[in-house]
Amino acid sequence: QVRLVESGGGLVQAGDSLSLSCTASGGTVETSAIGWFRQVPGAERKFVADIGWRGFSQVIADSVKDRFTISRDNAKNAVYLQMHSLKAEDTAVYYCAAAADRLATGRVERYTQWGQGTQVTVSS
Repeated sequence: QVRLVESGGGLVQAGDSLSLSCTASGGTVETSAIGWFRQVPGAERKFVADIGWRGFSQVIADSVKDRFTISRDNAKNAVYLQMHSLKAEDTAVYYCAAAADRLATGRVERYTQWGQGTQVTVSS
C-alpha cells in the first residue's frame, strides 16, 4: 500500500514562504490526483489545492490561489505545495492525500489515502 509522507512544515513569520513536499513510498501515485488539505483543531479538514496525474489539471482554493502553487514530479513520486506571503490564518496541519481519480477535483471526499500531516505555524 502506498504511504504518503509530508515534510517541510515549520514555524515562519507572516509574509514568509514555505514549500511542502509529499512523497510516496511503497508504490506509485503517478496516475493519481494528489491533493493538499489543512486542518486546525476543532474544525473540518479543508481543501487547499490538488493536481491531476500529468500536472495540467489543477484546482486551488480561492482563499490561497494568489499565494499558493502546486506542482508534481512523477519521477520522484512527489507533489509540492509552494506557499508565499503566508498569513497567520494559514496556520494548520497540512495533509497530502491521493485519490483514485486522475484529474483534480477539489473535493475532499474523493481522497482516500492520507499522510500523517505536517504542522505549519505562521506567527504574526
